[in-house]
Amino acid sequence: MQLANNKKIYFASDQHFGAPTPELSFPREQKFVAWLDEIKADAEAVFLLGDLFDFWFEYKTVVPKGFVRVLGKLAEIRDSGILIYFFVGNHDLWMSDYFEKELNIPVYHDNKEFTFNGKTFLIGHGDGKGPADKGYKRMKKVFTNPFSKTLFRWLHPDIGVKLAQYLSVKNKLISGADDVKFLGEENEWLVLYSKRKLATKHYNYFIFGHRHLPMKLAVGKNSEYVNLGDWIGYFTYGVFDGKTFELKKHL
Repeated sequence: MQLANNKKIYFASDQHFGAPTPELSFPREQKFVAWLDEIKADAEAVFLLGDLFDFWFEYKTVVPKGFVRVLGKLAEIRDSGILIYFFVGNHDLWMSDYFEKELNIPVYHDNKEFTFNGKTFLIGHGDGKGPADKGYKRMKKVFTNPFSKTLFRWLHPDIGVKLAQYLSVKNKLISGADDVKFLGEENEWLVLYSKRKLATKHYNYFIFGHRHLPMKLAVGKNSEYVNLGDWIGYFTYGVFDGKTFELKKHL
């Protein structure tokens, strides 16, 4: 893709709307909608890298209640002709075709390569990509198994959604630690993953979420790893102007 003059590509991740409660989440939703309103003036495309919701499950005829302003704003932006891409995270991994059918937003369940203005990007949520994280990888296989999804679908939505929301907020292994801190390049799983990928193919940018800690690190010659942070404590996002990539904070 070649960006039009003065157009930009925006990236955001890990909003976790609905957590810890809908009432406490609502101001963050308003802030995110305000950001979407701001960027639509010069956005060529918007990438949402997962965990937009703290829990999401699509029954055949039902989706979780709430998030009307967020979904409405995404629909408005997409209807205006701006491209939006969605990557599922570990909290909304049960997303199916609702975004595609209702909002005309493609949904990706794994990393995907893009090229913008001659710069190559590898983009994804980032969960389960580290050399370790074996417990989560096993858990993800169970959660994404078609039989597991069928069993959960048998629960009435009022029961299933309430149960999943409770566990999502309660379990720190799923929702993430409160005291996120930089572990050093040798211990940051997604940094190690990016360096391994560079051994087989060059990318200018590795863009991920999941980690909840905004960072931008060189991982090779003309290659950077970027973590977008979150919309819980940092309110950070990425922007590519056709030449350079920046991490910014929404005030």
